Amino acid sequence: MSYVVSARKYRPQKFDEVVGQQAVTKILQKAIEQNRLAQALLFTGPRGVGKTTCARIMAKEVNKAYLDNPEQDLSFNIFELDAASNNSVDDIRELTEQVRIPPHVGKYKVYIIDEVHMLSTSAFNAFLKTLEEPPEHAIFILATTEKHKIPATILSRCQIFDFKRINTEDIRKHLKKIASLEGIRADDDALMLIARSADGALRDALSAFDKIISLGNEHITRQLVAEYLGILDYDIYFNITSLISENNEKKLILYFNELVDKGIDIHHFIGGLSTHLRDLLMARNPATAGLVETGEEIKNRYIEHAQLFDNRNLLQAIEQASQTDIQFKSSQNPRLLVEILLFKLAGVLSKKKKTKPLNLLPPKHRLQTTNLRHSQPTPTHIIHRKKPTHQAKTKKIRLKLNNRKIQTRYPAT
Repeated sequence: MSYVVSARKYRPQKFDEVVGQQAVTKILQKAIEQNRLAQALLFTGPRGVGKTTCARIMAKEVNKAYLDNPEQDLSFNIFELDAASNNSVDDIRELTEQVRIPPHVGKYKVYIIDEVHMLSTSAFNAFLKTLEEPPEHAIFILATTEKHKIPATILSRCQIFDFKRINTEDIRKHLKKIASLEGIRADDDALMLIARSADGALRDALSAFDKIISLGNEHITRQLVAEYLGILDYDIYFNITSLISENNEKKLILYFNELVDKGIDIHHFIGGLSTHLRDLLMARNPATAGLVETGEEIKNRYIEHAQLFDNRNLLQAIEQASQTDIQFKSSQNPRLLVEILLFKLAGVLSKKKKTKPLNLLPPKHRLQTTNLRHSQPTPTHIIHRKKPTHQAKTKKIRLKLNNRKIQTRYPAT
């Protein structure tokens, strides 16, 4: 028997088996049960999240209620068109001609058009009328990863279902299930590393899983996954942040140079470092520690390692790493860009206390600052006046007496 990849071997055959898309599958199931299904549907979302799989499951489910034998072959009721290679007006006209013919078995004919955004403008225009008023026996399911490229006239005639990226934990559980079925022992941290590298695409995770299985190892470890998939292990980033916290710039740059000599992708290193700093920030608070998507052993390590830093400095470090990631594509010397980043992070996240500046003046010339806090500076606006003398007092009395005599000699009229 020929080898079948896991993505095909374990492709879901029922809505209940679809991973991470419960919101979409529940609506589709209810619509089929209540016979309230639209005749034109658009499945949109990232690659490898189950759009085509759900379209095929739906194509089978809509006809099961109208068959005497539920296991009857319905392949003649399902038509698939790859718009990436069949995107001309003639291809769409041929499709619309087939739509007129009713099904021989069951009630519906289902037409699945994958990568529909690849159709030409003229092909969309030729398809518009059929999509607006399809025959009662026809259901169209359009699938795309780029909804923004589809004309608004097409979108307005479809019921749109948005497929989301699959949660990392859901991918890990699915990989664990497949590993059990294949009789392979796999550590949770190893499967979590595969799931995180897939970036929400289950098909990518299954491809990476097949690559590891092909090595023939009965036990899949985190180190094995990191080595053969080219993924930087958690240990590397923990070593980086440990050297940063010690402000050991010499060892930090030498360690990074060692990683570069081993052939790491520098851009992936920056992205991984940003994620690592983010996980440290989340691990500092028990309420957000659950957002660290790792196994329990690595999560506890994050919680312990996060105590070396404070929130404000970690946030500043994440901003600098993100800025470096943005500048990477336009940089003429990416390696130097990352080295500068590491020096900056050492200055931001270092826990070493700053040394006091040396006082080179002799002791007798130094300012006495011990009681400076309690001393009151003399205001400059106060004028110190001398106390009046005895002669001044006598002169002042005589002036007062003279004023009284003048007032009595010339009384007011």
